[in-house]
Amino acid sequence: MTKQMVDTSKIPGWGADADPENDPTYPIRHIEDQKSRGLTWTRPTQQIPNVEILRSIEHNRLPAVIGTSTPPSGLSGAIRRYAFRRSESDWLHWLLLMGADRINVVEGVVEDLTRGKVPNIPGEMGARAEWQHNKTGFAVKAGATAAIAAVLVAAIRGRQSEKSVSPAAPAEPADPDKALFIPY
Repeated sequence: MTKQMVDTSKIPGWGADADPENDPTYPIRHIEDQKSRGLTWTRPTQQIPNVEILRSIEHNRLPAVIGTSTPPSGLSGAIRRYAFRRSESDWLHWLLLMGADRINVVEGVVEDLTRGKVPNIPGEMGARAEWQHNKTGFAVKAGATAAIAAVLVAAIRGRQSEKSVSPAAPAEPADPDKALFIPY
């Protein structure tokens, strides 16, 4: 393979940023003479949290406005607390947070059931939109759900039928001489 010289003047757009007078990012890259350093607004007053707020170890302060509607609680909160002890550059940090989200969903369903409210799980999962926009995917998911439910029902009924069959009564010995002798 031979290396050939390329005539860059024949390439459209080549060297478009070579002239600093024509470079729109040039003033932004050189901010030594600017007084504001890009910060031209005053920081809003800090919101005072009234619940536990988890903060990344990469940041030394909270943002001015924070969310307080769902503080960490239960098992999912413990997992989140552990995740925030790790760096955001660590993949385990993000996996733990995603796992905590899934666990939080289960905790919410259990909480609804304890309060006597049956959650509308198909509605919350977007079954109507899935049916409207992806009928094939909906059919596959419904078929898989039905198959899993059928296997679970069959397994439960199999266990119940095993328990309902009573063991046979012990047969009486045919010969009284061979009967079990228990000394007094």
